[in-house]
Amino acid sequence: MASLLETVQVLTSFDPPRRSLKDAPWERLSEWAVENGLASLIAYNLEYRLGGAGAPDEVRERLLSIHQGTGNDNVLKLVNFKRSLASLEGRQLVMLGGASYAEALYPHVAFRPVMEIDLLLRDSDVAGFTGWMARANFRPVTRDDVLGEGDAFLSDGRTNVCVHTSLFGGPTGPEELELLQRAERMKVYGESTYRLGLEDALLQTCVAQARAGYQVPMLTFVDLRELLTGATFMAGVYSRPPDLQAVKARAKAWGMERALYASVGVVEKLYPEAAAAVAQVRPELRTSTRALLDKAVVAPLLRLETRSLRGVERLRRWLTARARD
Repeated sequence: MASLLETVQVLTSFDPPRRSLKDAPWERLSEWAVENGLASLIAYNLEYRLGGAGAPDEVRERLLSIHQGTGNDNVLKLVNFKRSLASLEGRQLVMLGGASYAEALYPHVAFRPVMEIDLLLRDSDVAGFTGWMARANFRPVTRDDVLGEGDAFLSDGRTNVCVHTSLFGGPTGPEELELLQRAERMKVYGESTYRLGLEDALLQTCVAQARAGYQVPMLTFVDLRELLTGATFMAGVYSRPPDLQAVKARAKAWGMERALYASVGVVEKLYPEAAAAVAQVRPELRTSTRALLDKAVVAPLLRLETRSLRGVERLRRWLTARARD
């Protein structure tokens, strides 16, 4: 009988091996996939790559309906956002997370749900951006109305936008200014939109996971897998081997080595094809620090139960304290 972990490894691959999964824990997988943003990718693999793989009809039907809905929802949100920014010039809005990754890392835009649009801006640009978006009926909303952590939240009732002025909370700092200088144009959304470079995107994803105390959809580890391995199923901006020594050096400079260690450690165990890249980028931490991270973060996440993490707030503070090991 295939375990949940084995089933997930097969069904979240972009090139899944053909095998029967008839005895997989389908009921548990179905709920887990929806909660972790992977229902669409799993549905596609089941229907179009693995001929159903022995999954019950009711599971396949549920996941396939989510796949279809995710594609439509992504297009609606992203086109709506693009329309809002079409004539904005002279600014720098850096797209983070799903809005940047859906078309750069994933062979199908529906594979990567975009729950909200995350942006990195200079703190001096937030007021101007908020005023511009009001022209498209985007209004400030309270933190409880949207997912994520940020400095400003806007919504037009269809699309949520989360504005960040720092990766760590608070005002824009020297690290963010460096990110903005290295950011690459993303003209598909207009003249003012950018995305992080590959190495910065990789590290920013780890930092975001740590800031959330690893209470994150497991989909974010698929993001990391593709960033670490150079998006080999695509032919885009992230389709090259990352400079892993640069990532490692930036993590040390930012005091984010614990976050990098924990995040890539999960990817290594989930997706062995990323092991070579992880070996190059893994920070050299003290034995006691590594043991604690393996026990407190990596092992629970590999049980595919993010709710099993204990002391999340204390863990989050420790991971993002920006301290040297």
